[in-house]
Amino acid sequence: MQVPLRLYSLDELRLNGIEASSLLSPVDATLGSIERNLQLAAALGGLAAWNVLGFSPQQVLYFSLGLLFLWTLDSHEAGHFLIAYLVGILPKGYTLTSLEALKKEGSLNVQAGTAFVDFEFVEETLNRFSCIALAGVAAEYLLYGIAEGGLADVNKLDMLLKSLAFTQKKADSQVRWSVLNTVLLLRRHELARAKLAEAMSMGKSIGTCIGIIEETIDDSDIQLQLG
Repeated sequence: MQVPLRLYSLDELRLNGIEASSLLSPVDATLGSIERNLQLAAALGGLAAWNVLGFSPQQVLYFSLGLLFLWTLDSHEAGHFLIAYLVGILPKGYTLTSLEALKKEGSLNVQAGTAFVDFEFVEETLNRFSCIALAGVAAEYLLYGIAEGGLADVNKLDMLLKSLAFTQKKADSQVRWSVLNTVLLLRRHELARAKLAEAMSMGKSIGTCIGIIEETIDDSDIQLQLG
């Protein structure tokens, strides 16, 4: 871990270059707008291509808007993947966008996400879980200055803290520490995150993605994050 576990003020976050309102109030536009915009593209731009080039509707939608949204979502999921690995939770699979389902299965019902190997959740693992949950929005914030997706991630963490009967002060402490720790980790390992995002955008295997992390970050540094 990068910082001691204690209550951090919003001013302390700002001193570390973190504006909490831009990171923890993400607009849930990442996935919902994709489906709407894909449907709009079919109505506005796809019909001529179907007729002239013989593309199927899903091919037109994928090629016309796939790259537009992928650049944000691969960065978001790479954040989850990298932080999970650094804190000792092994990723076992990922889906970047509903666009992947569109390409593979003709479906827009699958959301983006990174899956992890099963592990027993106890309160002692909360610190790791919190960092993983906020890693996607943290990655977006560092790259674009604001987190435009990941509302579900923030909501899941909020629900977990409520289920553990955290007071508001204790929940604030947990979230602020997690934000600071995660942002500092991502800043420190930006090269690994960038390479990982590129690999994920190309659909590389889990083993390849893990190999990229291990090749980019020293073993001693990885072990340090587990402390």
